[in-house]
Amino acid sequence: MEADMSLISLVSRASVLVQLVMLSLLAASVLSWTIIFTKSKVLKLAHEEAMRFEDQFWSGINLADLYNRLKKKGEERQGMARIFESGFAEYVRLHKRTSSSDEMLIAGVQRSMKVSLAREEDKLESNLSLLATIGSISPYVGLFGTVWGIMRSFTALGSVQHASLAMVAPGIAEALIATAMGLFAAIPAVIAYNRYSEKVDRLMGSYENFSEEFSSILQRQSTVEADALSKEGE
Repeated sequence: MEADMSLISLVSRASVLVQLVMLSLLAASVLSWTIIFTKSKVLKLAHEEAMRFEDQFWSGINLADLYNRLKKKGEERQGMARIFESGFAEYVRLHKRTSSSDEMLIAGVQRSMKVSLAREEDKLESNLSLLATIGSISPYVGLFGTVWGIMRSFTALGSVQHASLAMVAPGIAEALIATAMGLFAAIPAVIAYNRYSEKVDRLMGSYENFSEEFSSILQRQSTVEADALSKEGE
């Protein structure tokens, strides 16, 4: 009589430990794909918003008008808009202090933007470490289930006088499913992690470039205003 080698039958006949391994790998795979689809939307939106804000910023609009326009939207800003908002708000606050020198003013603006940069980086990189963890450990978890299943199959042969390949094949097949599930969970997670890490690096690079350019613009503006005030004093 031939053994039933269907996938459902093999999984149902596996030992409890191997079934737990399979269940954990299935959960890891579902979690991985959830993160992949969610992170794809987040990064796409962040890229689109960065492009949209850069178009506004470099359109020649007055910085104060752009700041007020962002404030009127009444929604939480993110990405470049958030960096700009924090930097300009600090610039206005320090500019009102007559004792603040240009160096102190720009240093304060840069510190404020660095804080916003760090927060944006945390948002963009959220759950990426989880993808890396799933991609790293899933094959080993699957391999553990495989080793346990094969060991169980060969142990069972010790009580049989006439062993055959037909007797051990179902047990080995059951065990190898765990390895396949481990790879199924790991491969998409690793690919997504590498791809999204590159996208995050590019976005952070554009954010950092913008903050440097914005600091330079504010420094020039502060210098021009200081020169104008000195001429009026004369």
